[in-house]
Parts: sequence; structure tokens; C-alpha cells
Amino acid sequence: DPRGLYMCETGDKRSSLQVHYRMCQNCIEVDAPTISGIVIADMVATLFLAVAVYCISGHDRGHTSRASDKQNLISNELYQ
Repeated sequence: DPRGLYMCETGDKRSSLQVHYRMCQNCIEVDAPTISGIVIADMVATLFLAVAVYCISGHDRGHTSRASDKQNLISNELYQ
């Protein structure tokens, strides 16, 4: 336990240092391979999401609409 009062004496000089130390109880140690794995997984997930949005979205594929541009009018004169 590194907590406590530390004293340093050099000749006739005397210095002290109070150390307060608190450990994290629910912390996990993260090393370089773990961080790189997280970054690569995030990039792959982002790429997958971008491709999925592109495939699902209604981008123009060159198909023309089957609906006619002409309108058939009702033969009733009241509505014309």
C-alpha cells in the first residue's frame, strides 16, 4: 500500500510528501492487442453498416417506372 507520509532528508533540508492512493475496484487492464481488436471490430461494423444502408436504400438502378405519364380522364362531364 503506497499511501502515507514520505520524508526526504538531504543534509540539513527536510521535505515531506503525503500520498493518497485509491485503486479502482471494477477496472480491467487493457493492453495494445485488445485496443487494436476493438478498433478493427469497430471499423468492420461501420463498413458492414454502410454497405447494408447502401443496399437497403432506394438508390437509382436505372429502372423506369411502369406507371404511365398519361392520365385517363373520367368520362363523366361533372368531374371534367
